[in-house]
Amino acid sequence: MLTGSIVALVTPMDKTGEIDFLTLKQLVEFHIKSGTAAIVAVGTSGESATLDVDTHAKVVIKTLEFANGRIPIIAGNGANSTSEAILLSKRFADSGIIAGLNVTPYYNKPTQEGLFQHFKAIAESCDLPQILYNVPGRTSVDMLPETVARLSKIKNIIGIKEATGDLNRLAEIKALVDDDFALYSGDDGTGCDFLLQGGHGVISVTTNIAPVEMAKMCEYALNGQADLAKKVDNQLAPVHKYLFIESNPIPVKWACAEMGLIPFADCRLPLMILDKKYQPIVRNALIEAKLIS
Repeated sequence: MLTGSIVALVTPMDKTGEIDFLTLKQLVEFHIKSGTAAIVAVGTSGESATLDVDTHAKVVIKTLEFANGRIPIIAGNGANSTSEAILLSKRFADSGIIAGLNVTPYYNKPTQEGLFQHFKAIAESCDLPQILYNVPGRTSVDMLPETVARLSKIKNIIGIKEATGDLNRLAEIKALVDDDFALYSGDDGTGCDFLLQGGHGVISVTTNIAPVEMAKMCEYALNGQADLAKKVDNQLAPVHKYLFIESNPIPVKWACAEMGLIPFADCRLPLMILDKKYQPIVRNALIEAKLIS
């Protein structure tokens, strides 16, 4: 089972919205050297919602090529169309991608049975292992623990990224699934406690800008060293909070640019660069977290 700090990697772009593959390669190297456990390519933080299918697939495969077997790559492969999610899953099957990260369908607000049938169809379409992704704050649909439990019985559905930030949800899911079902936090602010309460990893926005610190926090938490884990987590608390002052990935891309990790903070429309009134707040958070001076 994959454990630890997993980065929900930003997709670097130039000011026209074209993909900056040279910077993408540099980001992959940065995370390999920093001890990040794995990379999620083209998840929410990678602007999956604004990339067409061909570009989406190209960014994932280039990330895999740049990694060259040195760090596991997970592909964002979710969609609010079941057929599109199946198409992406089939593209990544047998490629070297270790799993797909499959978000609950956004906008169309399916029922719990609709969610079950959606993920079941994707899982049965190919052999690519699937990680469920529940983020009701963005999708307007909440996949309940009982539905997760049903899905966990499908052989290639191997885990969930749970991004409600509700630690009670972790306990509810944990009680219903087998021990080998991976439980990942999708909420940086509660990620440390999630691990201390039995989770296996954090699929993290903060890891984009603090990979060494997040790797240490996860290592301490997974080893039961709560005091050390919380010390690192408390240092990062300002960025956990203010990387969501506007919609992700707007603030984290601005922070990456501020730290010199990417040349431009631009996102694809309808997302825009971080509002000027928030830029000093995010900069101060980086200073407070000791990520810049």
